[in-house]
Amino acid sequence: MEIFDSCDMCGNEFDRFELCCPYCGTTRSSLSERVPGALHRRINLEKGMPLVEQALRKLVSELDNARLQGYRVVTLIHGYGSSGKGGAIKGEVRKELEYMVHRDQIKDFLPGEYLGKKHGRYRQLLSRFPGLKQEKELERSNQGITVVVL
Repeated sequence: MEIFDSCDMCGNEFDRFELCCPYCGTTRSSLSERVPGALHRRINLEKGMPLVEQALRKLVSELDNARLQGYRVVTLIHGYGSSGKGGAIKGEVRKELEYMVHRDQIKDFLPGEYLGKKHGRYRQLLSRFPGLKQEKELERSNQGITVVVL
């Protein structure tokens, strides 16, 4: 009997004994095994191909849970969309995050296109949370994710 885990980055299932995801190459980390109070958590909003409304409900619920568990930074995986212009989930998630900043429900967010060492906002994020330097997927631009500071 095979037992599967889901990749924290792309959401695809793979054998739990593999060291990295065969689809996106992300190395299995101990993030899913960390105790509450860890710095960083990933939330995959596109897993299961939800409708926009479902993804937004999951966003609010998961951010609340992450805050209660003591996480300080969350990487949202919302995908880029297949249209070539950006997906509906991505756009609506970012609108909701803007609103959450305005209501002081989150401190800030950084769109994935501003990740990478050449972007000043990314360098500011690293100076505020040096532990994120270990998160290799945050070192390059990725329009399919957004980093949230709780």
